[in-house]
Amino acid sequence: MPILFLSAMTIAFSGAVMPGPLLTYTIKQAFTGGLKSGLTIILGHALLELLLIALIFLGFDIILQSTVAQIAIGIIGGALLGYMGVGMVAGAVRNTVKVNLEGASGARGLVASGFFISAMNPYFLLWWAVIGLGFLLAAYQSYGYLGVGIWFIGHISVDFLWYGFIAWLIGKTRRFLDERVYRIIIGVLGALLMYFGGVFIWNAMNAIQ
Repeated sequence: MPILFLSAMTIAFSGAVMPGPLLTYTIKQAFTGGLKSGLTIILGHALLELLLIALIFLGFDIILQSTVAQIAIGIIGGALLGYMGVGMVAGAVRNTVKVNLEGASGARGLVASGFFISAMNPYFLLWWAVIGLGFLLAAYQSYGYLGVGIWFIGHISVDFLWYGFIAWLIGKTRRFLDERVYRIIIGVLGALLMYFGGVFIWNAMNAIQ
């Protein structure tokens, strides 16, 4: 079982460190919420993964491998990320974003954001369809539901550790940021979200052809 736990952590870390919309959003929120915002966002991500695992064992794993589902999520998710990115860039250009040290969005909003940003990422769905599903079923075949629980704890602990560290680091250094630098960072993060959204939509449209 220790090997199962460590293998889950290793696989999860290889995905967690890759830049993506969830990391971009976490960095943005960490400027105002620090460590707490990062952990809260990942809580939403973890709830989504728990839901996926439950659906897999209910026989809905075929949906994860559906081209139609991946196309739909790519288009919808891309549009959502693009909308968020445009708002961030516009705020930076118009100077309507401020370094607010009093706190970030409410906990419910951050949990929901972590849930839906992950759900709208077609690569997240693809990871579960291609990689996660295989490891999950292997854990179940070896140790039953106990193995699934151990695998999930090892997997999600990496997300909490990595995103928590990033959010803590950003939160600790935010007081040293000049407002102009903060606006530039928010603008860059917004542009990244627009980029990810464009890539999602582009890949979804290519899959239709």
